[in-house]
Amino acid sequence: MDFRNHERAVTIPMDAAVHQGTLAVPAAATGLVLFAHGSGSGRLSPRNNYVARILRENGVATLLFDLLTEAEDRIYENRFDIDLLTHRLLLATQWAGQQPATRALALGYFGASTGAAAALRAAAALGPGIGAVVSRGGRPDLALDDLPRVQAPTLLIVGGNDAAVIELNRAAYRELCGEKELKIIPGATHLFEEPGTLEQVAAAAADWFRRHLNGKGAASWN
Repeated sequence: MDFRNHERAVTIPMDAAVHQGTLAVPAAATGLVLFAHGSGSGRLSPRNNYVARILRENGVATLLFDLLTEAEDRIYENRFDIDLLTHRLLLATQWAGQQPATRALALGYFGASTGAAAALRAAAALGPGIGAVVSRGGRPDLALDDLPRVQAPTLLIVGGNDAAVIELNRAAYRELCGEKELKIIPGATHLFEEPGTLEQVAAAAADWFRRHLNGKGAASWN
């Protein structure tokens, strides 16, 4: 069976535990985007799954997975442990680089809330190994010291009615040294629940990744 256009459940070993994920690789994918979910969220996030579907429709492969185990997520402080979240994202990135279907693809990160800080910190660590980063309603300020080292083109998306997070993103934007853009979606609050706002997020993310991820075509599943 050809799985390249279909979602496939995967397991990713991390720190003596197995984390559940969903990988989908469109035919002739131009890159792979790993999703770093925000506090209290995971691979089943309806908002991130919607964005992932739009990315795949634009020829970008997606990997959604749980950064925390169920037991870890029950400890509220873990959701804001950026060191831990970054570590897990780096492990997932390493795993993706070993899979036949994704190892030839350019890599990008999509981060939401605290996951955005993990995505930016991981991008800083991997340098040119990450081709693009998109943050949705993110907390890039939680990775402020790492932002000057981020080489990947970075798009920060914030809701126009999310005043506190806008200011945090503006502060982070000033620290980024590479190609960057701060996009404010009018009328949107933190979760982009207003009609049409999440669609704008997905369209902007798809355009950003399509422009900046120029990897080779995906290999076939074994």
